[in-house]
This record gives sequence, C-alpha cells and structure tokens, in this order.
Amino acid sequence: MKYVEEEFLEIKQTWVLLVCIGATSGLGRLVSGRVSDSIPGLKKIYLQVISFLLLGLMSMMIPLCRGFGGLIVVCLFLGLCDGFFITIMAPIAFELVGPMQASQAIGYLLGMMALPMIAGPPIAGLLRNCFGDYHVAFYFAGVPPIVGAVILLFVPLMHQRMFKKEQRDSKSLPIIWLVNSLLSSFLPPFFPLLPLLPLYFFL
Repeated sequence: MKYVEEEFLEIKQTWVLLVCIGATSGLGRLVSGRVSDSIPGLKKIYLQVISFLLLGLMSMMIPLCRGFGGLIVVCLFLGLCDGFFITIMAPIAFELVGPMQASQAIGYLLGMMALPMIAGPPIAGLLRNCFGDYHVAFYFAGVPPIVGAVILLFVPLMHQRMFKKEQRDSKSLPIIWLVNSLLSSFLPPFFPLLPLLPLYFFL
C-alpha cells in the first residue's frame, strides 16, 4: 500500500487492490481444483510452473504500471496465481512422496515459505531506502518464483528416472536372492558371500 500511496497520489481507494487479489485467489482455488483433477499424475506440476512464472512476471510488471487500472489487472493475475499455487501444492506432494509422507512434505514446504515471507518486507524497506523507491524490490521479488519454475520443470524427469531405477532394482533383487539360495544349499554358510559380491555391482 505504501508503494501505491507514493506512486498514485490521487488514489485513495488502495483497498481495491487487496479485494482484487482476494477475489481472484478464491476463484483460482476453485478453478485449479477442477483443472488439476483432469490432469493425470505428475503433469499437474506444469500448472505450478505456469503459476510461478506468471507470479514472477507480474511482480516485475508492477513498477511498469503507469495507471491504477493497469495495477488492478496485475493484482488480478497475482491473486489467480496465488490460488493455483496453494491448491495444487497438496496433490503434487501426494504424487511425489505418497500419502504417508505428504503431510510432512507440505509442512516442510510451508516452513520454508515462511522464511522469505518474514525476510521480504525488511529487505524491501532497505532497498527502498537505498534506491529511493520500491521498483528494485519488485524486480527482485519476481526472481525467486521464476527460478522455482525452472527447477520444477526438472522434477517430473527426476521422479521418472528414480521410478525406473526402483523398478530395475526390484527386478534384480529376486535374482540375487535366487543365486544366493542355490549356492547356500551346496556350499558352506559363509562361502556364498564371496561369489555374490560382483552381482551387486552389475545387476
């Protein structure tokens, strides 16, 4: 609100921006829930990528708004992205770590989110004191969501690779136990351990 008071001196209804963010955030939560239900598996994460990219770009566009109407449009998109992000967070956690660890993963995520939310306002104030306005603060605020979106793009690939590795390991493990049982039936108890050692490196 301080930014609006400094940039748009003639505007007194600054609360309109908060209403716009809250309204579109609620709408985004309803819409994203229906949309994510129609997207199978980890492909939901691409909705998160889009919302992060838009969130970062909209934050960077705030200093470029020369009229209050443009600022309202940006706030509408910010609220929409916030709604998408909050709603899709839980289904993605379920897909990545499973239902048993999803609550713990969401807790860690919310705990990590608290750190920049606490540190953000003081840093923005310091940047405002150094540069004389909030423009640099908004530009910096748009960087973390964009970086997060780029990192999220690789998560489905890494998850698929880990899943294939687990499948490969689960197929090779019965072979190891079969060889071990056959050898142990003909040799002394300690002897099968020696020929089995190379199998753990090649299977």
